[in-house]
Amino acid sequence: MNQLRTVSQIIEPQTAIEGAGVRLLRSIAPRVSNNFDPFLLFDHFAFNDPLEGPIRGFPMHPHRGIETVTYMLEGATHHRDSLGNTDLIGPGDVQWMSAGRGILHEEMPRRGPSGNIYGFQLWVNLPSHLKMSEPRYRGVTAATIPTYEKNGVRIRIVAGTVDGVSGPIRDIAAAPLYMDVELDPGIEWLFPIPSEHTLIAYIFQGEGVFANETVSAIKMVKFNDGDHITVKTENHPVRFMLMAGAPFKEPIVPYGPFVMNTIEEIQQTLRELRDGTFIKE
Repeated sequence: MNQLRTVSQIIEPQTAIEGAGVRLLRSIAPRVSNNFDPFLLFDHFAFNDPLEGPIRGFPMHPHRGIETVTYMLEGATHHRDSLGNTDLIGPGDVQWMSAGRGILHEEMPRRGPSGNIYGFQLWVNLPSHLKMSEPRYRGVTAATIPTYEKNGVRIRIVAGTVDGVSGPIRDIAAAPLYMDVELDPGIEWLFPIPSEHTLIAYIFQGEGVFANETVSAIKMVKFNDGDHITVKTENHPVRFMLMAGAPFKEPIVPYGPFVMNTIEEIQQTLRELRDGTFIKE
């Protein structure tokens, strides 16, 4: 390892309203520019402000051409989809859903014992040859997600491998790394990343030095190319989501909950929704 990944961009999350009036923090969203390939969207959601009124969520809606990843930290989300799956995603649980050619699903939040709901949603692109593949749903319980601990570093590994410890999510086209990383104060952590992979980190607690940039919560960091990263802490701990994946380097056309490769594919999707043929038996 001889090329350190430096910080190319520090992103301030912006407030967005989605679903049935859900307020959330959005760091990246689907764009034709596709600057975060293979990642399309990252949302940080919480339903903890009484001014928001009754809990709202994401009623039944369609997706095509992407994979959605929900990671809960506190509270729960009830999932239901057109494949017949129903699931309650609780603290530490993950939902990894491949929409493929088409799926309808809903995600309805529920408060935890503290009254809070807290989590993240990531969208990962599918390459053109898999966009019309059969949809899949995988519910991953907290008990099946391994935690790696060593010298003040704690990592929950959803996808990827750390020192021979691998997460339960595999066989994903983007070969993603998706980890919840915590460092105690006074720690320096070095981690290898495939040089061709896109790398982003979402700092949601504390403060750390990423390469040579001090970044405090709440921010997203995008990195330049290289074969490893370093994160240091000084007087404060830091906790962040670390995401890496192989870019597909294909043009994309995003349209709401759909991400395809051409405008014609989007038009076809909308026709199928109107005709009632979007969901295939």
